[in-house]
Amino acid sequence: MDKKKLKELEDIQAQLKSGGGKEAIEGQHKLGKLTADERIDVLFDKGTFVELDAFAQHQCSDFGMEKKRPFRDGVITGYGLIGGRKVFAYAQDTSVLGGSVGFTHAQKVVHLKKLARDTKAPIVALLDSGGGRIQEGSGAYSLIFYEDIVTSGVVPQISAVVGNCAGGGVYSPALTDFVLMVEGTSQMFIAGPRVIKEATGEEIGMQELGGAKPHSQISGVCDHVAKNETECLETVRKLLGYLPSSYLEKPPWIDTGDDPNRQEESLAEIVPESSRTPFDMRKVILAIVDKGEFLEVKKNFARSMITGFARLGGYPVGIVANQPMVNAGCLDCDVSDKAARFYRTCDCFNVPIITLADVPGYLPGIKEEHKGIIRHGAKMLYGYTEATVPKITCVIRKAYGGAYAAMGAKAMGADVVLAWPTTEMAIMGPEAAVSVLYQREIEKAENKEEFTKQKIQEYRDKFSSPYYYASRQQIDIIVKPQETRPYLIKMLNMLKDKVMVTEGQKLEGRKHGNIPV
Repeated sequence: MDKKKLKELEDIQAQLKSGGGKEAIEGQHKLGKLTADERIDVLFDKGTFVELDAFAQHQCSDFGMEKKRPFRDGVITGYGLIGGRKVFAYAQDTSVLGGSVGFTHAQKVVHLKKLARDTKAPIVALLDSGGGRIQEGSGAYSLIFYEDIVTSGVVPQISAVVGNCAGGGVYSPALTDFVLMVEGTSQMFIAGPRVIKEATGEEIGMQELGGAKPHSQISGVCDHVAKNETECLETVRKLLGYLPSSYLEKPPWIDTGDDPNRQEESLAEIVPESSRTPFDMRKVILAIVDKGEFLEVKKNFARSMITGFARLGGYPVGIVANQPMVNAGCLDCDVSDKAARFYRTCDCFNVPIITLADVPGYLPGIKEEHKGIIRHGAKMLYGYTEATVPKITCVIRKAYGGAYAAMGAKAMGADVVLAWPTTEMAIMGPEAAVSVLYQREIEKAENKEEFTKQKIQEYRDKFSSPYYYASRQQIDIIVKPQETRPYLIKMLNMLKDKVMVTEGQKLEGRKHGNIPV
C-alpha cells in the first residue's frame, strides 16, 4: 500500500473535520451555536454516523469560484443510528461558503433523500445557510423541493432550523413534517429586514421578523421551540421515537413501566361543575398518558387546541384536545389548520388519533368569517374523516354542533366514542337551544328568568345527556373519569390490527380526495 496515498486521505479527512477553519468554528461558538460536525455528533448514537459524498466539490468556474472548491461543498450528508434505528441526515455548514446551496450541495441532499426513501428510513435536516449560491444561478433549491415533496408521506422528514434559513430555502423545511427552531439564534424569512425596508418602508429586526417566537406563535410555521441547540437535537431524537421509520411500519411500541390499568383519581376533580368554568386540559392529558410524558406540537400557536404525541400502554398516539382555558376551547381558522395538519401527519405514519373533546363551537365574529372559517374548518373535517388509523374520541364535557364533528364524532369515522358522565352533546348549548325553541313561551311567561332556567334544565337532562346519545349509538361507552386511561388502552389494543390503506390501495373511483386548502 502506498503510504503517501494513505497520508493524503488522512489529511483530507482532517481537513473535513476542520470545516471552515479555526476562526469560523470559534465564531460559531461565540454565537452560542454548534458546528455542523458537532450537531451530527449530538444527534446520532455515538460512533454510528457514516458520512456520504464527503469529497464532493462544486463545479462552478465563474466569479473566481474555481479557486475555492472545498470538500463537502458546505453540507454534511450521511446516515447513522438514533435510538438504535437507522436515520439519514444532512447538516449545512455555514463555516464553508456560508453553507450556501449550489448544485453540488443540492445533489448531495437529493442523493440522501433518494437513499432514505428507497431504504425506508427517516430524514433529519439541520439547516444553517446563507441561502442560494448566487454565483451558480437559479435552480439548485428546486432539486431539493422536488425530493421533499415526493418523499412526503413515505418516511418522516424533520427539519431543525439551527441558524439562518432565508429566501427560497424556507420552503424546504415548510414541505417537511416538522419544523423545530432555537430561541434567539434561528430565523426564517422569505425577504429579510433590509429588503422589506426598501420595498415597504417597514423596519423590523431579524428575530422579530423570522425568529422562533413569531413562527411559533403567529405564523404557525414552527412546531417546537428549544432553548438551545442541544435541547433542539434531543427533541428531534424524542420525536423520532414516536414515529415509524416509514409509512409501511407501525410506530414502535415500548414498555414504559406504567400500569395500563392505572386509574387516576385526580381526574374526578378536574372538571368544574359549571360547564362555563374553564379548566386546563393539559392536566387531563398528563394524568392519562404513560408516565405523564407528552411532546406537544405547535404549543404556542392556536392555543385553544392542544396537539402532540404521547404513549398509552406503550403505544404511540397523537392527541388532539380542546383547551377550555383559551377562547373556551372554540375552533377558529388557525385551530382548524393546526388540527387538520396533525390529523394528516398521524395518518401518514400510522399513529392512532385520540381526541379529547370539550368544544362549544366555532369562534364567532366578523374577523373569523372573513378570514375563511368555512374554508379552514372544512380542512379539519376532511383531515379527520380521511384518516384510516385507529381513531378514539373521549368527550370530556361539551360537544356541540359542527365543531364536535371536527373533533371526532362517530358519524365522522371515529372507531369508538367514550364519554364522561359530565358530557353535554347537542347541536348547540342548552341556553341557545331554549332561546330558539321557547321564544314565544318565554315572552309570555310571568317569570321569564325562572321559566327559562327550568326549560334549560329540561333540555339539558333530556337532549344533552350522554345517555340520550348512547341510546342512539353515538356514544359507545360512558366511563368514570378515573377509568379513562384503562379504557383508552383497551380500545387501542382492540384496534391495533385495524386494516389501514397501504400503497396501491385507493378508494374506488378516484385517485385521492381534494383536501380544502
